[in-house]
Amino acid sequence: MSPAASSGPAVPATGTAEPLPHGARLLKGERNWWFLGPGGVARLRDRHVTADGALHADAERRLHESGMFTPGTIRSYALTVLTSTHCNLGCGYCFQNTAQDQSGGSRPPRIAQTRLTSETITEILGFTERQMAAAGLDKLRILLFGGEPLLNPRGCLELLERAAEIAPTSAWMISNATLLTPSLARRLSDLGLTSVQVTFDGDRADHDRIRIGRADGGATFDKIVGNIAKASEAAPLQWTLRVNVSQETFHGVDALVDRLAGALDPARCTLYFARIGDVGVGYNNSLLHTGELPAAFARWQRRALDLGFNVSRPGADKSCATCGHTDGRYGAVVSADGTLASCWETAGKPDWEVGTVADGYRPGEETRDRWIACQDLYRYDEDVRTLARFRDSVDTALLDHLQETGRL
Repeated sequence: MSPAASSGPAVPATGTAEPLPHGARLLKGERNWWFLGPGGVARLRDRHVTADGALHADAERRLHESGMFTPGTIRSYALTVLTSTHCNLGCGYCFQNTAQDQSGGSRPPRIAQTRLTSETITEILGFTERQMAAAGLDKLRILLFGGEPLLNPRGCLELLERAAEIAPTSAWMISNATLLTPSLARRLSDLGLTSVQVTFDGDRADHDRIRIGRADGGATFDKIVGNIAKASEAAPLQWTLRVNVSQETFHGVDALVDRLAGALDPARCTLYFARIGDVGVGYNNSLLHTGELPAAFARWQRRALDLGFNVSRPGADKSCATCGHTDGRYGAVVSADGTLASCWETAGKPDWEVGTVADGYRPGEETRDRWIACQDLYRYDEDVRTLARFRDSVDTALLDHLQETGRL
């Protein structure tokens, strides 16, 4: 039994054993078993696992003693702030849409437009100080979110600058990067921004048909790639490149991975692939988590690694620091008008507020039905076990490949 790497209960690899505690997972690889716990990843032999896919008592005891079942300590308060609820793109699958564009264009109806102001920043930071004191946390990690956060660059800059006055602050941002200039990247980086997540909808032709300008339906792929490249020259930012996978993008992903490697510095980019889910706004993704999809995910991950990209290591299941605690103990999601949501997916949506930064969270009996955690709103045509098998298959293939290539 050897440690290999650090990193709701998973369905056991055999389908018969009881789920492991603390979100730990046990996967059957080609040559060994993989244990994924909150304290890291360990490679196990057959002798450590029973015939029905459970840990032998001695192996489980040794994993406990080595800290593999021990969750990491939360050290920073996770604050998500929507600096603008408006977006300059018209993606049909966005969970902030309220329906599809019935004309077939690029303007699906969205949540109401609001914009972060100096006054609201004052209230947000006051609320944050109180929450951090209650949780005993002295560091702050901010997510700049939207809509498109860079539709309000002044709000992004002011929030980061003023947040540093209440606690040591670092930040990351989810942006479509169409508005990111080198000078803005440099200023944000100087105020603590360390990384940016950007989405691609398949290779250039598919992306330019799906991820389009809201005002004019214009293409965005080359602009986004160019902006990332220029911002990378101006600031020491890291990039997470999310590749959306659907029936519309599936066949272009292989080419996309190669194209991005030729245009960007793979060493500064983490690539990950995600099937687009249905959040009830009329968008349909007919691509299922069965058939050739698990093998395709494994192939894309291997190619990304071979080209020098980073790929996130599989790990245990763990609660989101922001939405995984119904009292908002370790984080909060704040819309641009100061209303509190439990999760990104409900921010700015009517009838989903769980409080305000001025008054705090409402009593639990009032918010119980509104407290949504990550992925709770997504609808699937497949059952939970099918989704778990897909994830286990992809994660096992990645761990096997990392081991075979000496990357673990």
